[in-house]
Amino acid sequence: MPIHFGTDGWRAVISDTFTFGNLRQVTQAIADAVASGSWANGLAKSGEVDPQRMVVGFDTRFLSDRFAAEVARVLAANDFTVFLAQADAPTPAISYAVTNLHAVAGVMITASHNAPRYNGVKLKSSYGNSALPEQCRQVEVYLNDNESQARGPNLMEFEQAVEEKRIRRFNPIPAYNDHLRKLIDFDIIGNNPQRFVVDSMFGSGRGTIRGILQGTGCEAHEIRGEMNPGFGGVHPEPIGRYLGALAGAIGAGMGGFGLATDGDADRIGAMDERGNFVDPHKIMALALRYLVEKRGMSGSVVRTVSTTRMIDRLANQYGLTLHETPVGFNHIADYMMNEDVLIGGEESGGISFKGHIPEGDGVLMGLLVVEMVAAYKTSLYELVNDLLSKVGPAFYDRTDLRLKRPVSKSQMTQKLVNEPPASIGGESVAQIATTDGVKYIMSDDSWLLIRPSGTEPVLRVYAEGRTQEMVKALLGFGEQVAASVT
Repeated sequence: MPIHFGTDGWRAVISDTFTFGNLRQVTQAIADAVASGSWANGLAKSGEVDPQRMVVGFDTRFLSDRFAAEVARVLAANDFTVFLAQADAPTPAISYAVTNLHAVAGVMITASHNAPRYNGVKLKSSYGNSALPEQCRQVEVYLNDNESQARGPNLMEFEQAVEEKRIRRFNPIPAYNDHLRKLIDFDIIGNNPQRFVVDSMFGSGRGTIRGILQGTGCEAHEIRGEMNPGFGGVHPEPIGRYLGALAGAIGAGMGGFGLATDGDADRIGAMDERGNFVDPHKIMALALRYLVEKRGMSGSVVRTVSTTRMIDRLANQYGLTLHETPVGFNHIADYMMNEDVLIGGEESGGISFKGHIPEGDGVLMGLLVVEMVAAYKTSLYELVNDLLSKVGPAFYDRTDLRLKRPVSKSQMTQKLVNEPPASIGGESVAQIATTDGVKYIMSDDSWLLIRPSGTEPVLRVYAEGRTQEMVKALLGFGEQVAASVT
């Protein structure tokens, strides 16, 4: 079976590779890996983790509830007690349930922000974060071994497992909401209630933000909150080009700003009252400034290599340690589990802050945006403008350039390091970083990141500049690099 785990699990096209049969085999491999004992990370001996307890959740995709039930009955047949969500729920809610229920691991059926034809499996460790790379590799080893030995999955009837209480239905939202109330200041929100739009993009975050704000006086008008496994024909990804419905709702007077969560609600995007998309770079920078200046919090700051350097300028201003990681929230989670991290985030919208599980959370960050607007008693548009006036300007864009043939990632990286341009867009190259791909940092703090894909002939190009013209120049250089290797 062509099944491989990436940084956040396994995703495939429904009925092509993502089938009930393959999912059962993958689940058996997960059960074997977890049963090996290494997943408890030594916590089982201290009683902090039950090595026989697992959590299973699912999103709103086609057949996700049925797929989750299959996972649950395979795990039950392997002597695990499975807490199965009774309805679709955000990935962060399931991740929190893993820690709250002291489970050894969790499985979330979702393909996150991917196209509707995909589904997938996200693996969670006992800390609520994505399973470690070595844990995913262990699952792959068992999967391959089971296949080579023609060993099928252990199975038991779902109803029997429920009757024997090996599968227990539960609602993860109440405990998750109680946890969020410790992280968000609902008194501030209640003292200045907001009227805004929530775009759930037909994902499993539906009803969550609106529900927890009941009683605060806020008017949260939700759009695209009904069940629609086709996601209205768009990717459930909270980026500008997929948020026309949110812009329309704001334009129609339904709210003073907008929040958008992706298919499983672990990513956040926003929109101001003028219909301008507020990307995760700005959301993270606003959150960092707010947590330090308004809440008086401190700690280190972690961002991925593809995230705005406004974060660097703010961290320097506040005297906070900053860490740059490769792309992927799992790298941020490593820091969150090992030191005092104030906030960590990535350009795709996964952001978390102190006190929360080491997991990106679109619901949490959406609520923090509401708190910020209420606390500053101004509009989101003005908040962004004020941010850019102090640590900007910062314009950002990204493109994926398809190559005509596969190229060696290591060779291209070496070439870009050994033969750097003297300047791009009139600015000299001041620094070269190789945290993940090659990053040219310019003399004016603009930057260009080129990350060759290791699995397909694609060059991922990210750029942040002080002007739109600089961003175009940086992306143009990326296009030249792509043309030179075809």
